[in-house]
Amino acid sequence: MAAEQESEVRPLLTDLYQVTMALGYWRAGRAQDQAEFELFFRRCPFGGAFALAAGLRDCLRFLRAFRFQDEDLEFLASVLPPNTDPEFFEHLRTLDCSRVTVRALPEGSLAFPGVPLLQVSGPLLLVQLLETPLLCLVSYASLIATNAARLRLIAGPEKRLWEMGLRRAQGPDGGLTASTYSYLGGFDGSSNVLAGQLRGVPVAGTLAHSFITSFSGTEVTPDPMLAPAAGQGPKVNLVTCVKVWLERVCAQLGLGLQEPHLGERAAFVAYALAFPQAFQGLLDTYSVLRSGLPNFLAVALALGELGYRPVGVRLDSGDLLQQAQEIRGIFQNISAQFQVPWLESVSIAVSNNIDEEELARLAQEGSEVNVIGIGTSVVTCPRQPSLGCVYKLVSVGGQPRMKLTEDPEKQTLPGSKSAFRLLGPNGSLLLDLLQLAEEPPPQAGQELRIWPQGAQGPCTVRPAHVEPLLQLWLQHGQLCKPLPPLAESRAFAQQSLGQLSPEHRRMEQPAVYQVALSEKLQALVHRLSALGAP
Repeated sequence: MAAEQESEVRPLLTDLYQVTMALGYWRAGRAQDQAEFELFFRRCPFGGAFALAAGLRDCLRFLRAFRFQDEDLEFLASVLPPNTDPEFFEHLRTLDCSRVTVRALPEGSLAFPGVPLLQVSGPLLLVQLLETPLLCLVSYASLIATNAARLRLIAGPEKRLWEMGLRRAQGPDGGLTASTYSYLGGFDGSSNVLAGQLRGVPVAGTLAHSFITSFSGTEVTPDPMLAPAAGQGPKVNLVTCVKVWLERVCAQLGLGLQEPHLGERAAFVAYALAFPQAFQGLLDTYSVLRSGLPNFLAVALALGELGYRPVGVRLDSGDLLQQAQEIRGIFQNISAQFQVPWLESVSIAVSNNIDEEELARLAQEGSEVNVIGIGTSVVTCPRQPSLGCVYKLVSVGGQPRMKLTEDPEKQTLPGSKSAFRLLGPNGSLLLDLLQLAEEPPPQAGQELRIWPQGAQGPCTVRPAHVEPLLQLWLQHGQLCKPLPPLAESRAFAQQSLGQLSPEHRRMEQPAVYQVALSEKLQALVHRLSALGAP
């Protein structure tokens, strides 16, 4: 895999009020105050019970490359008041993330409301400036990964899922993010070549209807000769061989020899000559059963004589489930008739605006569909277009800070915190616990008195296992450990999803996963609420 490029996200990919606040901090002499922010979401997306944390690798690339360039400062000077002290811009010129520390959930972690995805600490002015770009990098990546994870859960482990939504994505950056994090969420790969080059996402693609309709059948193939797969023996005229097989296939299927489209057959032959080891037929350009399928079979059987095996067929319209059943039956029939056992298991791929409901139908027991391509429904997240992450100040100068509001849901949790996942004896998830960083970590087998969020009072729990959730990734601007490869994060995400109970995996009306506060954190919340918060 090619080395990943430096972050394309620049410091000015931000909201202007971040800069105006920075100027306010600087004028008040507070630019260097030590502060900590937390990035989290308030509700699980898509009406589900979980999210997958994603975007960390992009955040760390951004932070390590963070510097204002001369042209950035010139532009800021043009939009800020003309009497802005030039020394402010000189301060911005010196900024980097060498004093920033980041703790975060690893990529692919299960995430729940209120539990920080990122904790960012450093000089107040600087970590305030990081708010918008970090939210941009985490929110969409986590939404895509979660959407992909839902689609994977619906499809089950056996179906292969391919993301093919680049042409439907919200611009090139959105397309790259979607391809990257749909793979992390459980897809098998993408059609996006740039995601393969930059991120190591497996890529795949074959042919479109335009390739097929471009052929009339009157074209002269420059070189129709194809050598056997083993490399030994004379070359064979594939065009002639396909004609012979088409007669046999049509006779077996009860079709007239003139029914399969001549141009479609020429397109299949041309593609097979270019990719004899990876031939796939797109069957629905004209008629699946009367043209696409017999033409595919003729080319596939001709290739088979030479020792090649087609990779499969694809359907892009009509009742995909029913057509797959019919095609599998014909494969079995032709396989038995012509003694070609490999034909029975040729892969059937489908695409065509597949959403969660259609995916569930295609994945039902007995379905003959093997590969499912999804575009719009994965990259645009139509059920919920935003995760709604927020980035909130929790401490300044070591003192807790808390937002009080008329809306209780928007109240924040004060103080620098740690987070733990409590598990039962069989590894089942019990709840996530937030506590103040100064508190000793909970211990397995220890009875804990906790305050579940939204509950009227405390309860006790005795975990069999305790897992710390937030890991140190960046300390004073330096990476503390290498980020795992994307494929490793993908495997971790699938392992994490496997820990969810069936009640939490449900797509509709799932059980709510519990997040709780320690007694000490709950007491701090109560005290600051009563005082009106400092």
